[in-house]
Amino acid sequence: MPIETNRSRVTVEELVTRCRREMIPLTNTFSYFSAVPLVEDEVRQYLQEPIAALPPAIAAELPPIGVLLVPYLEKGEVRTRTEAQRKAGDGEHDHSHGRGAGENRVEYVVFERPPESRQIFSSRVASEEGLTLVFAIKEEDVADYHYSFYAEIASLVAENWKPEARDLYYRLLREELKLEVHGEVDERSWHLKQGLLRRQSNIRKETKLFRDYASQSFEDTLTLYLHGLCCDIEVETGPRQLPSRYLRKRLEALHSLYQPPEGYAVFP
Repeated sequence: MPIETNRSRVTVEELVTRCRREMIPLTNTFSYFSAVPLVEDEVRQYLQEPIAALPPAIAAELPPIGVLLVPYLEKGEVRTRTEAQRKAGDGEHDHSHGRGAGENRVEYVVFERPPESRQIFSSRVASEEGLTLVFAIKEEDVADYHYSFYAEIASLVAENWKPEARDLYYRLLREELKLEVHGEVDERSWHLKQGLLRRQSNIRKETKLFRDYASQSFEDTLTLYLHGLCCDIEVETGPRQLPSRYLRKRLEALHSLYQPPEGYAVFP
């Protein structure tokens, strides 16, 4: 059911608050509300299929999640957070990963396409009532939406990754760094890797630089793994791309940690 509004934009937090009680259950973990009219096939494509492809080990770790589908998302002004807000956490999440410590950015749901420089595709609101993931879907390819969905799920896993997953992934990265393997899976982990290589002489030592890089690399690789379970995707080649044999080793490691649901496979 579309939500009625006579305003050209509303903050993400305000809309989440208004829609939270209207969420429609999908599973024990996921519920949803759409501010965009959806037909039955679209509910399947946007919600049922990507959720069904989640590995059981990951689904079991997730908190209750509401998914809110909206036309467009726009990033607004940066506002400084108070110390109380920093301790409590006001729930907003910047998916450009560019927010400085102690700051958050107001994000809006809008009903006309915003300028490209201000357009974003996902947001997150956490509160005492629960966690809500917000996605912009109008004029977006379903595959791109799936990528945004799995990037959010991978981020949640990476924020609380278990010791066995962390230790296994650290070993893989240390082996790659020892062999001077070039490239990464995505832009964020690529830039953190370059910072590690420039600023740290012993690049395999567990420092904050290494941990930040490892966490982002894990998140980016897990996003690719989850997306590959749901969809038939191709990894783009390029000068910054991790060589295929090392990428496969990572995916095999994730497969051992997070086995797909029955009937799903990441490898041909």
